[in-house]
Amino acid sequence: MALPRLILADDHTILVEAFRKLLEPRYDIVGTVSDGRALLELAPKLCPDLVIVDIGMPLMNGLEAGLRLKQQMPSVKLIFLTMNEDPDLAVEAMRSGACGYLLKSSAAEELIKAIQRALRGKTYITPQIHSGMQKSFIKNPRVKGQAKHLTPRQREVVQLLAEGKSMKEAASVLNVTPRTVAFHKYKIMEELNLATTADLIQFAIKSKILVR
Repeated sequence: MALPRLILADDHTILVEAFRKLLEPRYDIVGTVSDGRALLELAPKLCPDLVIVDIGMPLMNGLEAGLRLKQQMPSVKLIFLTMNEDPDLAVEAMRSGACGYLLKSSAAEELIKAIQRALRGKTYITPQIHSGMQKSFIKNPRVKGQAKHLTPRQREVVQLLAEGKSMKEAASVLNVTPRTVAFHKYKIMEELNLATTADLIQFAIKSKILVR
């Protein structure tokens, strides 16, 4: 019987290789990527059963990439793996369609357990933040925040600029002109009443577009 097909999406090469060694005896690792945009390009070609996604990836964060991937491939299973212990972030991840949420400090056996549950159509959340997620969900049962009013392209622009990329570099990533990036930037800053690039960075972090 064919092994379940997995993609690993993480920008830390050492971790990716460690996950590969851990998982390869049980699963077919069909691909690895280091940013969210690459994940969206590769996954439809390789048709994985499950994707392990780091939330804090460059170019497009894992939450955004995971949400878009679920729209393209509704049957794919997502497990988010992150160093961020913010329960609000975990709630957002599960709302995006994830089957699992683990911390990178979790034991290897936990990852195996999460994958097994996800492939059976169940969910797994690390006990380290489960209670915090319940409190977060009760406090904020609906998704809030100005970031929800941004278009997908505007969110990409915000993340790229918040990462420190110039308008020319961001334009190259998005395959548009620098003038188009400038248009999006100033429109975003005007609509959100942001005065400086520093304000834009703070907004990206607060809105979880840029995940540390």
